[in-house]
Amino acid sequence: MAQRPVCLTVGGSDSCGGAGIQADLRVFETLGVQGCSAITALTAQNPQSIRHIQASSLLQFEAEMTAVVDYYPVQSIKTGMLFDVAHLESLLKFKQTSCAEVNMVVDPVLIASSGKHLYQSEQKQADYAKLIQYATIWTPNLQEAAFFLEETMTDPVEMAASLLLRYQTAVLLKGGHGGGDVLQDVFCDTDGSVEIFAHSKQDLGLASAHGTGCRLASAIAAYLALGDDLPVAVGKANRWLQASLLISA
Repeated sequence: MAQRPVCLTVGGSDSCGGAGIQADLRVFETLGVQGCSAITALTAQNPQSIRHIQASSLLQFEAEMTAVVDYYPVQSIKTGMLFDVAHLESLLKFKQTSCAEVNMVVDPVLIASSGKHLYQSEQKQADYAKLIQYATIWTPNLQEAAFFLEETMTDPVEMAASLLLRYQTAVLLKGGHGGGDVLQDVFCDTDGSVEIFAHSKQDLGLASAHGTGCRLASAIAAYLALGDDLPVAVGKANRWLQASLLISA
C-alpha cells in the first residue's frame, strides 16, 4: 500500500478530546492523511473550562518532533497551543532546519473561550511574528485578529486585509465568534485575492463548538498535504467543516 501523506500537529493535548492534538489527529484520519504529533503541554479540561496545564519538557518536545521527521516524510505542519516562547522558538528552529520546504498552518491559540491564557509571554505579538513569516497560512479568529492588529474593526474583510498587509502571510480570518445569523470566514492570499466563505450560524452546543477552529486549521493542513494549492485547500477545508458541523448539530 502507498504511504499516505503525513501531517504533523504541534500543540497541546486536550483531555476531553474536543480540541488540540486529539481533534487534529481525528481530522487527519478522516481526510486520509497519516497523523503524527508533538505535544507542547498537557491540559485538564472540558468544553466549559481548563482546570490545569502542564508544559512538556523541551527535551521531550524536541525528541518527539525529531523522531517523527527522522522516519516520516512530513508534508504539512499544523500548530496549535505552543504554551511559551521556548516551545515556539524550538518549533521555529525545527521548521528552519528539518522542514524548510514543508507547508505550515499556524493557528495562533492564545486564549481559551473560557478566558484562560494558553500562551505564556509578555510579547506574544513579537513571538508569533517570527513564526508567522515561515507559515503558508495562519488562521486567527476575530478575537485573536483584534489582538494582533491592536485595534478593533467591525468589517472582517478589512481585518483580514490588514492582517495580510502587516504580516505578509496568507490569512484565513475565522468568523465563528461573530454576531448575526450569517458568519464569514475571510481568506486573503499574498497575491491580493480575497475569498469570503459565508455560512449560516448554527446552534451548536458547547461540546460541538469546542475545537472548531482547530479542526478547520488541521483540515487545511491535510488538504495541503494531499497536494492541493492553498486556495483550493482553504475552500475544501471550510466546506468540510461546515458539513461536519451540520451532522453534529
